[in-house]
Amino acid sequence: MLPIHMRINRAERLVRMLEEDAPLLAVRVSQLTLERQQSTKNYAAELTTKARAELAALIEEKSFWDWTDASPHAAD
Repeated sequence: MLPIHMRINRAERLVRMLEEDAPLLAVRVSQLTLERQQSTKNYAAELTTKARAELAALIEEKSFWDWTDASPHAAD
């Protein structure tokens, strides 16, 4: 399993990539029927929403680990 900071970086890149690709998606699907265009756009929106939720969960998990790591440790 990857460390939390690497998983956060990957999730951030995915969200950024999906957001930057949104305008180009319309151009790529313009040759499809309206139904398929809408289906594709809905899928992309759903994927973006899931990626943002995963990123938020990872950030929350990291803050939990940061909080627990900051607690004092007993001396040996």
